[in-house]
Amino acid sequence: MEVKIICRETIKPSSPTPHHLRTHKLSLLDQIEIGESIYIPVILFYSVTGEDFGKLSIILKESLSKTLTHFYPFAGRLKDSFSIECNDEGVIYIEAEVATDMSIVLTEPEIDLLLQLLPVDSMERLPDPTAQVLVAIQVNFFACGGMAICACVDHVVADGAAAATFVKSWADIACGANYIYDDVIYDCTPVFPPQDLSVSREQFANEIMNMEPEPQDNAVTKRFLFDGSKITALRNEIGNAPSSYRPSRFEAVSALIWYAMLPTTTEDDRAFFTVTVSMNLRNRTNPPFPQQCIGNVYQVVESPMKKTNNISSLAEKIHETIMKVDDDYVRKLGVGDAYINMLRNKIKNKMFLFSSWCRFPFYETDFGWGKPIWFATALRISRAVIFLDSRDGEGIEAWITLSQEEMSKFEEDPGILDFSFTKLGI
Repeated sequence: MEVKIICRETIKPSSPTPHHLRTHKLSLLDQIEIGESIYIPVILFYSVTGEDFGKLSIILKESLSKTLTHFYPFAGRLKDSFSIECNDEGVIYIEAEVATDMSIVLTEPEIDLLLQLLPVDSMERLPDPTAQVLVAIQVNFFACGGMAICACVDHVVADGAAAATFVKSWADIACGANYIYDDVIYDCTPVFPPQDLSVSREQFANEIMNMEPEPQDNAVTKRFLFDGSKITALRNEIGNAPSSYRPSRFEAVSALIWYAMLPTTTEDDRAFFTVTVSMNLRNRTNPPFPQQCIGNVYQVVESPMKKTNNISSLAEKIHETIMKVDDDYVRKLGVGDAYINMLRNKIKNKMFLFSSWCRFPFYETDFGWGKPIWFATALRISRAVIFLDSRDGEGIEAWITLSQEEMSKFEEDPGILDFSFTKLGI
């Protein structure tokens, strides 16, 4: 797929950030992302608009500039391990022409095609983190008249929920909205006080160096689609088990995937016997965090397998793991080395990660020419699955990354074959 860059510029906030707002404090959860941070890629596909691309370009750039006035840390640079300097240096904005129809990407979505639409390598880090741009945008114009808007947001300033808030706000402003969510910029440091992580990072680095590295070229990422009717059947099947309950969509599909991965585990590698669940903490405290606040307000929670090995027990274990995250649990994260030790254990044991972006408002992101016909991401994180809503809001797209050997076994699992599709176009 030929992608040709036709424009590259820097977009700055439409109004300068006031002097008293020029320093944005990082919480402990933000600090963790500095050393190992990635960009969070959001890719929104829009059908043929009939509009002149030049006109759309003006709308996107002007509205982006206005949006950055509200999300002013995104236009800044990392100052040190404790703060963002909100200096209005701006974000990268790129426009590109794709010499093919958008159907090439949509018919059989593959991550290698999606990666070509990104403005930056989502996994690449500069040697000097303070020189890293925090947001990069690429607008891809396809030969058919369709377009894909790609936003890569540095994980230091945003988690998945915050990235969704940013692109939705950008779209609202493009449509003429003159309001913005309250408390977009929110100080999380009282709950997650920042720490000097220099010693912890050095220990972390030494432990990772002593671990056997996983070859990245052995990683395979595939998309599995669970449509709404299949998920309903799966939830009912699990709910009919003795002493069980009816799980949520996330719990049911996660349990099915977890169960399918267990046969791929060897005696020397028991990584799948304990999984981790990435959880949005914004509504887990009392009072809750603002739902639209930027930054990292999520936690990775361990879920060890019970002795009973079936899908129902795994679903119930995931449910128990989610329910234990309450106000008291969240507030203990910021005390001492609790959070650091949990991350060290996860990395050391190479635990599988479940991360859900379902119910985030990506499919409501209308810049003025209609809602997206598809939303995707392009993260290739070893031993992880990212859940996205299907277009109708009833199904789940699971983007799973495993080794080639693990994937070969996983995709032949009877449960995966019964409940999912892999070659269904958008």
